[in-house]
Amino acid sequence: MWQNIIISSETAIAKAIEIIDNSGLQIALVVNEDGQLLGTVTDGDIRRAILKQISLEEPVTRAMNSVPACIRHDQSREAAILLMKSKKVHQIPVLDENKRVVGLEIADDLLTAPPRENWVILMAGGLGQRLRPLTENCPKPLLKIGHKPILETILESFIEQGFRHFYVSVNYKAEMIMKHFGNGSRWGVEIKYLEENKPLGTAGALGTLPHKPELPFLVMNGDILTKVNFGKLLDFHHKNLFEATICVKENTSQIPYGVVTVRKNLLLKIEEKPQLRFFINGGLYVFNPGVLDYLPGGSCQDIPDFLQTLLKEGKDIGAFPIREYWIDIGRHHDYEKANYDFGKVFQ
Repeated sequence: MWQNIIISSETAIAKAIEIIDNSGLQIALVVNEDGQLLGTVTDGDIRRAILKQISLEEPVTRAMNSVPACIRHDQSREAAILLMKSKKVHQIPVLDENKRVVGLEIADDLLTAPPRENWVILMAGGLGQRLRPLTENCPKPLLKIGHKPILETILESFIEQGFRHFYVSVNYKAEMIMKHFGNGSRWGVEIKYLEENKPLGTAGALGTLPHKPELPFLVMNGDILTKVNFGKLLDFHHKNLFEATICVKENTSQIPYGVVTVRKNLLLKIEEKPQLRFFINGGLYVFNPGVLDYLPGGSCQDIPDFLQTLLKEGKDIGAFPIREYWIDIGRHHDYEKANYDFGKVFQ
């Protein structure tokens, strides 16, 4: 029901996120006390606000689009569809003659995930040394979170969003991973393997692809659980004409001391136990096929170093903010937290 996505201008961005996610309509409508439309808020608007480091406790007006595409109540649905296509949006608020919201037109393709021909490359060759002794007899991607291996949850998340062509990079206890997943027929998808004779790093493994893909491809570490919308990630990458896109997650760290700013002998400012906000690497990437030309085959290299190479070559690299659930299962307390979270997030 479109009435469930109506919010006021005082609504916090965090609450708007909750409403957008729970409704499934991927939009919230900001109205005044008379029901007149003030603006709309979509997933893209919120991600842009996150990149600007606007607090999620700020009112939604800091993130909303104040001039959204709209349609009058006396116009046909066909007119709404044409407008959605021309504006490249999936939802159009319907307004009466007084600019009050009376409905919402939605593109039908929102209801089901479209099939995606883009390759997905999952990095599952690491040793998992920080999780020993759990990984002494089991590769980290096969450690169970909830009732299934980490990599299986990752795979199924992509499948639910329409992806069906997968490569899995393997090295440590590769035979166990290959036996569990096989050729992917159990899930109705295609799984192939990039077998490393020696550790090649997250970027080096890309050099073992049998041929260059035709479309942008996704790369994801095999020890990450997230609810990122991969389709929106691809759309963001394509819309902005980036050569590569890195997913980033906002992180907050509190300094346990008073931080002093001085100039020469003068105290300018003292801030007690400030919080630092910064973005960390989310371990999920999109690459255009052409960037593979900058990757020497057979060499050991990690993706952060590869991205530095692309930057030196003048390539445009985008940053896509993750606002959904995300955890990197690198240490024992991460593993415990992921198990605690699993039933609430992935069920």
